[in-house]
Amino acid sequence: MALHLDLSGLFDSNPGKDGRLSRAQFTAAMPRASAARAALADDVPQWRTLFARTELQELCNARAREVKAAGDVDYFVVLGIGGSALGNTAMVAALAPIFQEWNPQPGQPRVFVFDNVDPDWLGEFLATVPLARTHINVISKSGGTIETSSQFLIAYAAMQQACGGDAAAARAHFTITTDPQNGYFRAFCDELGFFTLPVPDGVGGRFSVMSPVGMFTAAMAGFDCESIHAGAARVDKNLRECAPEEDPALLYALAHVLYMEAGKSVHVHFAYAHRLRYLADWYKQLWAESLGKRVNLQGQVVHVGPTPVKALGATDQHSQVQLYVEGPNDKVYTMLKLRKFEREVEIPEPFVESMAFEHLRGRKLSELLEQERRGTEVALLDAGRPVCVLEMCSMDAFHLGQYFQFMQIATAYAGGIMGIDPFNQPGVEKGKIAALALMGCQGYEQRAAEIAATFAARTNFRLSC
Repeated sequence: MALHLDLSGLFDSNPGKDGRLSRAQFTAAMPRASAARAALADDVPQWRTLFARTELQELCNARAREVKAAGDVDYFVVLGIGGSALGNTAMVAALAPIFQEWNPQPGQPRVFVFDNVDPDWLGEFLATVPLARTHINVISKSGGTIETSSQFLIAYAAMQQACGGDAAAARAHFTITTDPQNGYFRAFCDELGFFTLPVPDGVGGRFSVMSPVGMFTAAMAGFDCESIHAGAARVDKNLRECAPEEDPALLYALAHVLYMEAGKSVHVHFAYAHRLRYLADWYKQLWAESLGKRVNLQGQVVHVGPTPVKALGATDQHSQVQLYVEGPNDKVYTMLKLRKFEREVEIPEPFVESMAFEHLRGRKLSELLEQERRGTEVALLDAGRPVCVLEMCSMDAFHLGQYFQFMQIATAYAGGIMGIDPFNQPGVEKGKIAALALMGCQGYEQRAAEIAATFAARTNFRLSC
């Protein structure tokens, strides 16, 4: 049970032919990668050891048992955004029944993750679902995330109404995942008696999926939490113990950084399974928010970073691959594949003789999807486009944990190689501050005035059709 990474397609077998890396270029850059690996080993971030924090998982398990024991919970709702939601969505898509929103695993709730403030989406849900049979997990480390705060206020008001105005009964339907000591949510949760789970210190949102941010959802959905952590532990142990030149996460990171520096800054995560589609969304935030930076560690302005793109096979072979094969050669491709699917669907014998059907005789959908993937890989390689393949033996909790840990470590390595801080997000904070100012938040009056002046000074160029 392992992840398998094939980097062969990243290298040009005839150096200088198509712009792909040569093995000599890659080997020459290995000292940079080794230094980044050593730095991460010397200063181990808190997220890297979450798989060993059994006390955190027991808090999640105990709360899940308590919630379920209190009565039938048919619906479990996550309110959050960014790192507070994407990992949850990816886990549910990967491990729950595919149509779990209307046909969940027996004995488990339907899971919904709301990661936006679209009024139609949340409003219709709250008006449709029996809230008395719903438990809501609100996730915000600081409590200052305006989207999550608004979701919470709306959901709590709806829940209180569903409970006949009984505030204590309404609060029992909530679990708040937030900072254990500080932040806006901490104060009122302590004052009013909301049950809370901790976001551990030193764990940023996009690296938090194996903390209570993600693992309470896993416990509520009935996933094998122990195996998720075991998969992460396996990857972490193997990466720590191997030599730098045999570290797959390090080699993955180095290749992508070198290609970015050579002008291939668009990094496509091509998921070849329906269950993998939201792993690509989780990866996009991890890669973009960690590696897109204005300044490096020396404070120099560099405006550096790759642009991650999601693609789904075979769907996007019919929407994006024309660009990928014949458009600008500015991309690197990771094909994410499953070796074994949970089900096998055989293609029936043709009911008429036709050239459209003959080559499908006796085949399976899993075989067709893999040959679709291989065909796209061949087309990309023939066009001189760099491609690597990350294979998961199957889509289960153990392999999901492996994938999460692998990509988190690869991202940290990439930041080290680039010489930037992969764990901050000042650009995101600027957007948050602007939104708070525009909403009239106290303390942001000066910023609101600056924004108003900027918009007033803009040349009017508005059209209608």
